[in-house]
Amino acid sequence: MNNYLSTQDYIVFLIYFVIVASYGLWVYYKKNVKTEGTESKDYFLAEGSLTWWAIGASLIASNISAEQFIGMSGSGFKMGLAIATYEWMAAITLIVVAIFFIPVYLKNKIFTMPQFLNQRYNGTVAMIMAVFWLMLYVVVNLTSILYLGALAVSSISGISLTFCMYAIAVFAIIITLGGMKVIGYTDVIQVFFLILGGLATTYLALSLVSDHFGGGGGILQGYQIMTDKASEHFHMILKPENENYLDLPGLTVLVGGMWIVNLNYWGCNQYITQRALGADLKTARNGILFAAFLKLLMPIIVVLPGIAAYVLWKDGLFQQEMLQAGETNPDRAYPVLLNLLPTGLKGLSFAALTAAVVASLAGKANSIATIFSLDVYKKVFKKDASERQLVNVGKITIIVSMILAVIIAPHLGIDKKGGFQYIQEYTGFVSPGIFAMFILGFFWKKTTSNAALFATIGGFLFSIFFKFLPGYIDLSFLSSSNFAVLSPASGIYEIPFLDRMGFVFVICIIGMVIISKIENARGVVPKGLEIDVKMFRMHPGFIAGALIVTFITIALYTIYW
Repeated sequence: MNNYLSTQDYIVFLIYFVIVASYGLWVYYKKNVKTEGTESKDYFLAEGSLTWWAIGASLIASNISAEQFIGMSGSGFKMGLAIATYEWMAAITLIVVAIFFIPVYLKNKIFTMPQFLNQRYNGTVAMIMAVFWLMLYVVVNLTSILYLGALAVSSISGISLTFCMYAIAVFAIIITLGGMKVIGYTDVIQVFFLILGGLATTYLALSLVSDHFGGGGGILQGYQIMTDKASEHFHMILKPENENYLDLPGLTVLVGGMWIVNLNYWGCNQYITQRALGADLKTARNGILFAAFLKLLMPIIVVLPGIAAYVLWKDGLFQQEMLQAGETNPDRAYPVLLNLLPTGLKGLSFAALTAAVVASLAGKANSIATIFSLDVYKKVFKKDASERQLVNVGKITIIVSMILAVIIAPHLGIDKKGGFQYIQEYTGFVSPGIFAMFILGFFWKKTTSNAALFATIGGFLFSIFFKFLPGYIDLSFLSSSNFAVLSPASGIYEIPFLDRMGFVFVICIIGMVIISKIENARGVVPKGLEIDVKMFRMHPGFIAGALIVTFITIALYTIYW
């Protein structure tokens, strides 16, 4: 296995770099001919200038990164197709967000998540969450994507990890400094490389399986062999006796915590919703629908290669290559496969992986700049800041946040936790409270600011409580209901991650209702949003597309139940 890139591979990668950078510069200089007074909205939101296909591509480019290519592929190696629930349930979630969430944002002219909290609740709630989101995006999101991406690039190219981190960070900064319009349109090219290179790796993986087991090299034969040799890896709903049940607890992925994960991520997340907030409703919905179709495709690119690597590993291949510190590391599955690609194709897949990392970093860095500039700097440091000053502050914020990520990423132990699980674990401590605060803020006008504070702070504290509760109390009495499962790692009964989120969400909702009712009785009148039933009407094309996505998802779960 060759852990280096040939001259042809570097040429392919260089072509990718030149195309993306040149197109980004062209978009940047073209968009600079703008009317004075709208620079900040144009820079942070690309107001009115992104098409539906650019919005959809940008959503996927920001979402799919090293944690999917490396982390989710590693989870495919470890637990199989069940991990695809994060992608396939996201397709349905995107439809829900397009129908119910986006109209509320656009109708009320909301451009950032802290702005929503300030408009709906008060400045205290908004500022607390603005600071929290900034910390989360830098310490968890930027660092994990940067480190995992550099780790993968380093293992493929043979270039040092440190150099890869700096190079990826610089590339992302170049893209990000152009603003949201540059990010949005360059993401279209990034997604093209991402999908093309990803499909090439999947093709290789299935062909390898077929060749190894004498199937003739066809991908269909390779897939059939995989389902025969690892049938346990092709079930979407895991049973309690499965060693991975703590990560994906059975029906919870359909009717429980997975909805909280996805609705919070796709509907209440600045760097995701930001792509659609500068468009009109029809364009935004069409873009989100396009992203939903692309999400259905993602498991083919990021999960199947992991399962293929598992089948080959189980039969004796890649035994040494999968080792890290003397133990098999599932996160090495994707890099191992990439190193088997032929010259040229390896460069294409290398470009695809780099595209995924850079696009996701750019999206998150832009959101960090947006929140800091509009929700912190303008409100705390300089309330009369001009449009140009806000853009300059945003650019400085991008550079500073990327430098911080480069410095702290190597010290967080991201590679030891497993990339995908690292992100899910730390965002999961706050997702239930945030989602409860948003969902009641949208659709229940009586929700008060103190209730929102309870969800924000209380949700985090309850998440910690349920996380560490098994260390002090024997929860085996919950095993009959599958709300507690014996952990192979710790040897104690633990509450599955997604179930913990469900419990905390319910507690937050109940607490918010009680607090709001008490304050309503005392005469507190909350600030409701402007909601009109007509906002939620859909055009026929969107309805048809949404139904197709829904039926495909139902069919997939039916086939791989």
